[in-house]
This record gives sequence, C-alpha cells and structure tokens, in this order.
Amino acid sequence: MKSDTIRERVAQLAAQLIHEHGIQDFALAKRKAARQLGIAEAHHLPGNIEIEAALKDYQALFHADTHPAILQQLRGIAIETMEMLKEFSPYLTGSVLNGTANEHSDIQIELFTDNEKDVELFLLNQNIQFKQGQRQITHQGIRKQIPCFIMNKPICDVYITIHAPSRIRNAPRANANEALKRASLNQALALIKAN
Repeated sequence: MKSDTIRERVAQLAAQLIHEHGIQDFALAKRKAARQLGIAEAHHLPGNIEIEAALKDYQALFHADTHPAILQQLRGIAIETMEMLKEFSPYLTGSVLNGTANEHSDIQIELFTDNEKDVELFLLNQNIQFKQGQRQITHQGIRKQIPCFIMNKPICDVYITIHAPSRIRNAPRANANEALKRASLNQALALIKAN
C-alpha cells in the first residue's frame, strides 16, 4: 500500500476517533488509529495538519447538521469568557478557533500577564468557580508545564493558560512544524459574526 494512502487512512480514522470518542490529543489519536489499522512504522503517520483537515472533512460529511451549532455555542462561551478577562489580553486557541471543536471539546484561552495571582484574584473577586492546574506546551522543541485555571461550564471546560507578556509574539508550537494559531477578542468576534 502506498505511503500517501496509508497516511490518509490513518488521518481519517484518527479524525473519527477524535470526533466520536472525544480524544483531544492528536498524537494519541493517530497512534490508536495506526494500531487499529495494523501500521507500526512511524513514518507512515500523518502530521497534525493532515489530521485537522481530515477532521474537518469528517465533520462536514457526517455531522453537517449538528456541528455548526455546537461550534457556535462553544465560540459564544469563549467570547463571553474573553470579554470577562479582557484586561489580561486574552487570545482564543485550539479547536474552538480552528473550527474542529465538537461536544467533547474544551475551550482554550491564553492570557498574557506578569502575575498569575492577578488572574486568580480577579476570578475570586468575580465569584467564579475554578481549579488550578498545569498544561503542557512545546516551545522551541522543549516541552514544559505552564499554569492554568480551569472553569467548568455546563457543556465544556474552559482552560485559561497564563503566559508572560513577552511571549505574545512567540506562539508556542502545536508541533515542530507549525505555530499555534491565536485570535484576539476582536478577531474572535469577527469570526463568530462571519458564520
């Protein structure tokens, strides 16, 4: 079987696993897909861009009747959260931004501030329930943990990661070959109005 055909089949099955089973880690989804297809060679595995494209195709083909409404609902929650946090320069990232979010997805918002305690105090003063945690990112090939606050909403979790203001120009990478996309509040508002 040709390498391109194998990559395509792995990407399609990974997309199905992501959408149907709520797997949010692309690397895990493609490993599971490869294992189910009996593919052991890593060079046959698709990249994240290929999986994202397959996921968009899968959603357009099998969930065209429900996906747009779910995506709009998640984007609405993201915008409400970003408006609440606007003093911390919020940016939307992840599947809610790129359009592949579904009912299993969380919302990812990045804040740029020198002091994560300011965010914590803000959330406490607003009587907002949250948990503190860590998220793993890759920056310049190095994986590291960064602080985050997790807000539980009725239909999803909102992850608010904290970055230094100097990092706003240096987007962490989704993988070694691509920059993680970000949208400011105005860009997110424009996105929701366009749909």
